[in-house]
Amino acid sequence: MLTHLQLRDLVIVDEAELDFGPGLTALTGETGAGKSIVVDALLLIAGGRGSGDIVRQGAERAEVTASFADLPEAAKAWLEAQAIDHDDEVIVRRMIGIDGRSRAYLNGQLVPIQQLREFAEFLVEIHGQQEFQHLVKRAAQREMLDAHLDPPALTGIVAELYKSAHACRREYDALKSAADNRESRLDLLRYQLTELKAEVTTVAAIEELFLEQKRVAGRGRLSAAARAALTAAYEADADADDHSAHDLLAKASAALRTAGDDPGLVQPAQLLAEAAILTREAAEALRRYLDNLDVDPGRLEEIERHAAALEALARKHRQNVLDLPSQLVRTEQELQTLDNAELSLAELERRLSLLEGEYRAAAQRLTQARQRASGILSEQISGLMQSLGMAGGRFAVSIQPNEAEFGPSGIDEIEFQVSANPGQPLKSLAKVASGGELSRISLAVQVAAASKTSSVCMVFDEVDSGIGGGIAEIVGRQLRELGRSSQVLCVTHLAQVAAQARTQFRVIKETDGTVTRTAVKTLNSSDRVDELARMLGGIDVTDQARAHAREMLAGAANGAAARVGVGAASAHPPPADAPRKKRAKAAPPN
Repeated sequence: MLTHLQLRDLVIVDEAELDFGPGLTALTGETGAGKSIVVDALLLIAGGRGSGDIVRQGAERAEVTASFADLPEAAKAWLEAQAIDHDDEVIVRRMIGIDGRSRAYLNGQLVPIQQLREFAEFLVEIHGQQEFQHLVKRAAQREMLDAHLDPPALTGIVAELYKSAHACRREYDALKSAADNRESRLDLLRYQLTELKAEVTTVAAIEELFLEQKRVAGRGRLSAAARAALTAAYEADADADDHSAHDLLAKASAALRTAGDDPGLVQPAQLLAEAAILTREAAEALRRYLDNLDVDPGRLEEIERHAAALEALARKHRQNVLDLPSQLVRTEQELQTLDNAELSLAELERRLSLLEGEYRAAAQRLTQARQRASGILSEQISGLMQSLGMAGGRFAVSIQPNEAEFGPSGIDEIEFQVSANPGQPLKSLAKVASGGELSRISLAVQVAAASKTSSVCMVFDEVDSGIGGGIAEIVGRQLRELGRSSQVLCVTHLAQVAAQARTQFRVIKETDGTVTRTAVKTLNSSDRVDELARMLGGIDVTDQARAHAREMLAGAANGAAARVGVGAASAHPPPADAPRKKRAKAAPPN
């Protein structure tokens, strides 16, 4: 249940706070005062899109904070799955900067907007004036009907079976397509496997081969460098006055030995001796390296042939050379699969037949459940239509076989049909012509749907547009009745609807000639009389209008008390033209 809403720097609202309770709450105000700003704020709380345009002029950001208590179990489970602490309440905060950047918080924890949108489905349900555009969509009609199913899990069972059968069908078709060309494919795979096995070994061996190729290709340059280093280090011709490093080190060591055993020369002598040893070792390593560079012509030819063969295979299979070992494994696996294709196809065919049979059975049970639910929903909405001044009107749900044999939503084509007047045939809801009828039918459908979601805060944004008089009073009664089991917030311009509310707010637009602001005021008993009188009489509020307002409030209070006493025995209020006894005046409720 929504308990508190705070708006700050939103459009033309600098700051507003509203406290909500159970039952029906009405938001009223003059046309253009900004009544829908509260709905816009709740849309932001529900994860709706926001831009920098909604930030009040002169402010840096808009901020909306909503508090919810007595959370439904699904909402608690969601919070716990996201590791968000709660004590059966949650504070949702949404901020939008002037640059359009948006942030959302749940109990102080930053969450993505998509996650906020998921979570808000457990808390808020908003019905707007354009709701009918959503209701004419076949998918929305199916979802609404499925919300009345018993058992409700059938849709999930059918969707899961469809998913499994569809995946099995794809696997079967792919294998069957391969099996149809089995022999030619097997010949190709065997040929490719022979090619790969002849040349491909391991990734490490391939890397070593190409390193050796690179080394052999540059052996002339490498040999010259190694030979020059060996000569300088060890093999220079001393007779030609071209001394090697080893000769010079030996000469230096001999000079120190002739100097005697002076302690200061011990360390230099040791270092020179070590240098001579290291020089000798380096020379031996260089000789071995030079020996290895002398490649046998046959080995050289094999290296070049093997490298060229690997590169050709890589191009053929459109792979990197180092990926060829993996290609070899995949070829072996495909060959093995095709060898066993007949057995695999038989198993897949058996499994597919089983899954399709289970799907058809579940889809048939879903169809039967939809037929039962359609009767209940049709009777309920038809009754609501009578009370909304559409005497003799009918609502029905058409359930026809879908052209597609399989689908994630079953095998049914769902369509809402209505007849607005007696004697008229049922037509598709999308083809009803009268705007007033559309509005009333839409409201009836919404009220019927809302009765299945009593755990959320239901917001009706001027869905009573296009109606008035006695019908408006009946709409108000229905919304109040809905508020007995749910929290209902209604933005309305009709006094007959507002009078039925348990709590009423008035939205006021104020200006000092320079700056325009919108404020929201909680109305007490006296304020409600004045506001209802304004809604009834216009700018000049008369005593007669106030008296009428008091009578409306007293009638709503008496009606609510009577319903509490006898229960909601009548699901369908009397027609608008039924005679009504004069109500005794009573003090308006708080």
